[in-house]
Amino acid sequence: MTKPPASLAALLSGIRRTEVFITTAAFVVLIVVIFADVVVRRVSGSGLIWAREVGVYANIILTMVGIGVASASGAHLRPRFVDRWFPDSWDYALTRIQEAITAFAFGVLTYLAMKVLLETIQLGDTSTVLRIAVWPIQLCLPLAFGLGALRHGLYAWVPALRPAERSEADIDPVLDDATLAVSGPASGSVAAGLSGTNTRSKP
Repeated sequence: MTKPPASLAALLSGIRRTEVFITTAAFVVLIVVIFADVVVRRVSGSGLIWAREVGVYANIILTMVGIGVASASGAHLRPRFVDRWFPDSWDYALTRIQEAITAFAFGVLTYLAMKVLLETIQLGDTSTVLRIAVWPIQLCLPLAFGLGALRHGLYAWVPALRPAERSEADIDPVLDDATLAVSGPASGSVAAGLSGTNTRSKP
């Protein structure tokens, strides 16, 4: 496989870092707001009236931008059983076709999301509790879908830019190490044992 152009690789890397920053910030806001709401509710008997709405907005941003993080990390879901239907010699062509179809789908979603966004701006919709315009939150939809179209379009054009797909086998060691670090050697051994019982035997 040929080495991808450095400029395109740098572009995708910069987009991924931005997406990771946004998703991390949204996750922190979500956790802090939920925690604060629970604490205030326990202390005063009444929670923060704005907490639910802020939490919903943070979750929307986290989910939508997280699509790009999953794609950039090769952790997105797809029907891998279809791979067995075609010979290995078709992999390169099928990869380009798959990414082109994905880019087209994201392009359609971007168009639809833009229509919804423009309609929201035109109507001047505001949130129920915070009384702020909702279009800045909706803006994450066309941005997320648009970046997805760009990313997968580049994958179709230059397949070498496409990240290696991560399977359950790639994730299990990470989970085992995290369990060992948090709970100690004993819990790590138990987790490893449970993971081993769930591993399918290969013929």
